Amino acid sequence: MYTLKVEGAFEAAHMVNGYPGKCARLHGHNWVVEAVVKGRELDELGMLVDFKIIKKALKETLERYDHRYLNELEPFAGGVNPTAENLARIIFEELAGHECFVRDSELHAITVFESPKSSVTYTKD
Repeated sequence: MYTLKVEGAFEAAHMVNGYPGKCARLHGHNWVVEAVVKGRELDELGMLVDFKIIKKALKETLERYDHRYLNELEPFAGGVNPTAENLARIIFEELAGHECFVRDSELHAITVFESPKSSVTYTKD
């Protein structure tokens, strides 16, 4: 089994509604997102999936969040709190259906970093 990882990033503000502390107030993060792809079958060049293609797919997925107030975007505007946990799941769901996954490759996990020392991972399992 091969595991491929790529990173993307975006800057956005949010607030966690109902949180009993500072995170209930408007604040921002330099979010970093790591996508993990798994698969067994390599192409004729010996690649699982071209890094360039996965990076582009991740960048396209993250563009809608960049320099935005997350609470105004769906599904957060509908009442889902824009926590790192919810972001990881939503980004996973958005990226998993991308056409960049070929042969037996598939998105395995998304890790969202709020800061260099605080992250959450959402996996397919």
